[in-house]
Amino acid sequence: MSEQVPMTKHGAQQLKDELHRLKHEERPRVVEAIATAREHGDLSENAEYDAAKEQQAFVEARIRELEDKIARAQVIDPAEIDMETAAFGATVSLVDEESGKEVQYQIVGDDEADIKQNKISINAPIARALIGRGEGEVVDVQAPGGTRTYEIVEIEYK
Repeated sequence: MSEQVPMTKHGAQQLKDELHRLKHEERPRVVEAIATAREHGDLSENAEYDAAKEQQAFVEARIRELEDKIARAQVIDPAEIDMETAAFGATVSLVDEESGKEVQYQIVGDDEADIKQNKISINAPIARALIGRGEGEVVDVQAPGGTRTYEIVEIEYK
């Protein structure tokens, strides 16, 4: 049995949307590009054909990868979680003890992580430091630039 992949409802929907786009837009476009390239004759020296076949291999590999992740998805709706401590799906507000700057992160699955949207992977060092901790607790996080200390100000599941 393959390992389950935790993800939020939003993350699961993003994967399903990408899978749909690949199957119903990209795959037909690549098949057509291959057919068009074949019409140009000698396939041994046909760069268009080679590029289209390469693109087809990429699309098919990504489709298989997405189907596998969706099949193994353990979809978690943060809004249905009622916990006092940080766990998967939590949105955690922190204050950096050194700078006083407040930051907010949502703990999500690997495929959903996007630091620009303040979504961190459950496997990230900061997420691992937060798991199981509650509001008011202080955590030390091993960051690339050294140890950072944060106070957990608020934990929400939304």
